[in-house]
Amino acid sequence: MILQRDLMATVAQQRDTAVVLTTMGSRGDWAQVSCNPQRDLPVSGAMGKASSVALGLALAQPTEKVILFDGDGSLLMNLGALIAIASKAPGNLYHFVMENGIYATTGGQPIPGQGRVSLAKLALAAGYPAAYEFDDLEEFTTRAADILSQPGPVFVCAKIVPEVEEESPGTTLPPGVLPMRQALKEVQKALGVAPS
Repeated sequence: MILQRDLMATVAQQRDTAVVLTTMGSRGDWAQVSCNPQRDLPVSGAMGKASSVALGLALAQPTEKVILFDGDGSLLMNLGALIAIASKAPGNLYHFVMENGIYATTGGQPIPGQGRVSLAKLALAAGYPAAYEFDDLEEFTTRAADILSQPGPVFVCAKIVPEVEEESPGTTLPPGVLPMRQALKEVQKALGVAPS
């Protein structure tokens, strides 16, 4: 398995002027390695929809390379995006899915089909011309430049070490909105479910 930040650091070295979209669990690590933050677009609070945003951006700006860091949980919430991306075939889109096997943002619950489904094979079946799967950083590093120079859409599934996101200290929420972990515990309590 690969540390997400290490894979992202490799992509950052190859990025050039690409626009990079991040969502959910990828935002923090990318912010640590990005050397061109004015071309970074965090897609916050849109679990499952970052791939659709990336597709729209790639189609609207066909001369700009677009790199998306998606999550496996996010992808599963919008599997139809694979078919939409493949059918539109943006030659400038590079779709990275960070496969950690959990919903890291909501407490670490396992995703459906964890360990039984190949996301890269799903992308190929949807019509992506190229799809890769990596669980070794060295192997990815040796192939990264070639992958990012291919015409897209290109799908890359990186099997990463699971890390559950913590609530950010000092986060200001609108009145009446509970932090995610607290809200989850309240819902579990109301349903009579043991807290996770």
